[in-house]
Amino acid sequence: MNLKKWVTFAAAAGFAGGAFAQDSNSLSIEGEAMVTETAAPAHMENVSTIYSGWRFRSTETQALETDDFDNPAFVFVEQGMDLWGKVEGAAEKSCASCHEDVADFAGLRTQLPRVDDGQLVAMEDLINECRTERMAAEPWEWSKGNMTAMTALIGLQSRGMPISVATDGEAAPFWEQGKELYYTRVGQLDMACSNCHEDNYGVMIRADHLSQGQINGFPTYRLKNAKLNSIHGRFKGCMKNIRAEPFKEGGPEFKALELYLASRGQGLSVETPSVRN
Repeated sequence: MNLKKWVTFAAAAGFAGGAFAQDSNSLSIEGEAMVTETAAPAHMENVSTIYSGWRFRSTETQALETDDFDNPAFVFVEQGMDLWGKVEGAAEKSCASCHEDVADFAGLRTQLPRVDDGQLVAMEDLINECRTERMAAEPWEWSKGNMTAMTALIGLQSRGMPISVATDGEAAPFWEQGKELYYTRVGQLDMACSNCHEDNYGVMIRADHLSQGQINGFPTYRLKNAKLNSIHGRFKGCMKNIRAEPFKEGGPEFKALELYLASRGQGLSVETPSVRN
C-alpha cells in the first residue's frame, strides 16, 4: 500500500488528525530560544519552509524537551559524562586525557557529516577514530548505548547553534549521492524518503504526525522504545517500515543520506538531545 492510499485509509478509519499546528509555541530550552521554523534552503525546490520535528509532536512530548531535568535523554547524557572520563584501552587514556573540556566541541555537531581526507565522516567515525588510534581501545558499535550516550553529550555542546553543513567542493558528490537516495523508491511499498517527509508531512499516519524528517535533534529519545536513537538507526527503521533491505549503519549510503538530510535542515537549531514519540 503506497502512502497516498494509506493516508486515505487512515482518514476513513478515524486516524487522520489533520495538519500539524504550524503556529505552535516556540521552543525554549533552559531559557535559550531554538529556531524550529525557517526558510527552506534554496536547493529544496518543493518546500518553502522547514520545521523541526519538535513542531509535529504532542504538547506533552514537546514539554519534555524544554527542561533538562524532565528530559529523559539526560540519563544517557550523564552516562556519556562518565564515559568521557573513563580510562580504556592499551594506551590507558580517556577522552578527557586529550580533550580537557567537552565544551570545546561546541559547534562540531552543526558541521557534520563532513569530508576529512577525502572521506565523508560522521560524529561516530570521529569518536571511534579516537578510541582506536589514540586510546588503543575497541571501537563502539554505531547505534549502541555507549555511542549514543557520547554523541548526545558532544552534540549537546552545540545546542542552539544552527545546522550548517558543507555541500560544495569535496562534499558535493556525497551530497548528490544522498539526494539520489532520498528520492529513490525502494522496498515492497515502493516508497522514497520524500514520499513521507516532503509530500505528506503534517498528516496523521497511525497515531502520529509525519514530520519533515529533520535530524537536528539526534540522537533523540523516543518514547516508543525508551532509549536514545541514532540517526542511522532511524534510517534503518524507516527502511524496514517500507519493507526495504536497510543499508549498513555507518556505511557510505547512510552517511551520504545523513549529509543530504542535514542540508535540508540548514538554519534550524541543534536540539540534541531531543524528545520524540
